[in-house]
Amino acid sequence: MNISYRSSALFALALLAPLAAGCSGVVAFEGKTPIAVAGDPPPVVKPRPVVKREAARVVVTDKSIDIKEKIQFDLNSPKIKPESDSLLTEIAKVMNDNANLKKIHIEGHASSDGNPQQNLQLSDARAKAVKQWLVSVGKVDEARLTAKGYGDKQPIADNNTEEGRIANRRVEFKIVERANVAEASK
Repeated sequence: MNISYRSSALFALALLAPLAAGCSGVVAFEGKTPIAVAGDPPPVVKPRPVVKREAARVVVTDKSIDIKEKIQFDLNSPKIKPESDSLLTEIAKVMNDNANLKKIHIEGHASSDGNPQQNLQLSDARAKAVKQWLVSVGKVDEARLTAKGYGDKQPIADNNTEEGRIANRRVEFKIVERANVAEASK
């Protein structure tokens, strides 16, 4: 029994030897007759590089186009800062790539800091500035967009904390109307 186990093991080694030898050359086993192994070694497979994908800054949901960053404005002004151009470009691309979004309402919001009437006017001017940028630079069809400011009337966070006030100063994009399936396939 020991002998058959040993000869089975040698036979298995003889079969596996080409793999260990790199599929080429002459291989000898413990004084046995050398055997020639022919063929090309298997190709070397290089691992694929890991590509880190950044989270999308602009995402279409059922009811809105969500942005993961804030559109930046000059202090107490509706003037959009240049550092927001790339974000607005992405927003315009999403709108232009999703023609099924027929009507989008741009909402400007403010914190409760300052005069409520001035906040209302500033949030309205900022919403309209975003709309104008999307139409003139982003080439979004103006008929698809409306814009209005709501001042501090629709907070999403506590205006008693600085973090809350920062969160409340925002621009949102609400989907008002989508094309139905038949219209979207035309």
